[in-house]
Amino acid sequence: MKKIIISAVTVAVMLGSSSITAFQAENSLDVNSDGRVDCFDLVSARRDGASADELNAINNFVLGRDADFSDKDNTYTIDESCILEPKGTVHTGDGTFYGGGYEGGCAMLDPVSRDYWIVAMNLADYNNAQLAGAYIEVTGELGTINMLVTDLLPEGKKGDLDLYTDAFPLIAPVEKGRVPVSWKIIPLDSAENEPVSYKYKEGTSAFWCGIQVRNHRYPITRLEYIDENGEFVEIERRQYNYFESDKMGKGPFTFRITDIYGQMVIDENIPLSYDDTEIIQGHVQLPE
Repeated sequence: MKKIIISAVTVAVMLGSSSITAFQAENSLDVNSDGRVDCFDLVSARRDGASADELNAINNFVLGRDADFSDKDNTYTIDESCILEPKGTVHTGDGTFYGGGYEGGCAMLDPVSRDYWIVAMNLADYNNAQLAGAYIEVTGELGTINMLVTDLLPEGKKGDLDLYTDAFPLIAPVEKGRVPVSWKIIPLDSAENEPVSYKYKEGTSAFWCGIQVRNHRYPITRLEYIDENGEFVEIERRQYNYFESDKMGKGPFTFRITDIYGQMVIDENIPLSYDDTEIIQGHVQLPE
């Protein structure tokens, strides 16, 4: 679709005019011409040398609020450093199969619902649990299925997947054993109508905390909490998909969650739990 390129200042004026539609304004902010305005337009605009006003207009449009791009705390500014790849990026590799992942997988998502096909991810793409719990669309010569990443494939090269035994025949003949596959990250279906949730690790207390984010629409890059000074502090992530800290205190917590597309949400009043079997429902969900 062809677009008229105008400045962000003009867009701001347009948005205040009843004669200009929101669609026209959105169309003008689609810097990378992919048919939508999102964090990647902000990245493209910055790399193209856009002005602060132009960056501010895109940032505000994406976040749906009157945020100031120059806010010192950057609370609502999209963090380009968190962006893993554009949405819809297709990966390729080899697909194999094994019989694990529903229990005891490296992503520690037990209990994993049998409603999902599950898959183990190669070490490079798993990336220190960054893609733990990712929902991916996997395609082989026989078809396409959606799968939940619950385990790690340490010996696999980048792009490789190890599908659960019962899932492999849906994308390729079993007798082949190893086949070419392609896959891409898609929104988690259960996140469509439900907020994120949290699970605390065994041994959690007011003096040490291990916490896991679940039911996130897209994979999580960063988890932060607000400390006693009102500052966001990043919580260190472990390979086994828990964020751990000995400085968080007894809660309740305010968390800031950032996904692999740089999208952020802030979830307030999350209680501390000493029950490692309890799933605590949050109040927000990541954008589409």
